[in-house]
Amino acid sequence: MTDESSALAQPYQIVSVRRANPAPVEEGSNWHRYVIAFKGTDTIHGYIQGNLKAVTRAVEEIVAQLNEKHRWYSTILRRVNRVPPLKTETHK
Repeated sequence: MTDESSALAQPYQIVSVRRANPAPVEEGSNWHRYVIAFKGTDTIHGYIQGNLKAVTRAVEEIVAQLNEKHRWYSTILRRVNRVPPLKTETHK
C-alpha cells in the first residue's frame, strides 16, 4: 500500500508526539505535544500530561476514534447520496 492510499484508508495519522513545556494555561510537568494530520494537509495540535508511552497510547486511541468516526460518517454520506431524491408534485 502506498503512503497516499494509506492516507485515504486512515485519513487521521499521528505526525509526532514530543516532550514539551506546559500549554500556556496549564501547570505541572511531564507534558507532551502531539500533532495529528488529516489527509496529510490539515493538522490537530494538542497537549497531554504523562510519560511518553502513555501519551503515545492516548494519541493512538484519539486517532483510532477519529478514523472510526470518519468511516461511519463517510458510509452514511455514501448511502444518502445513493437514495434518489423525492419526487414532488406541483398542483396547478
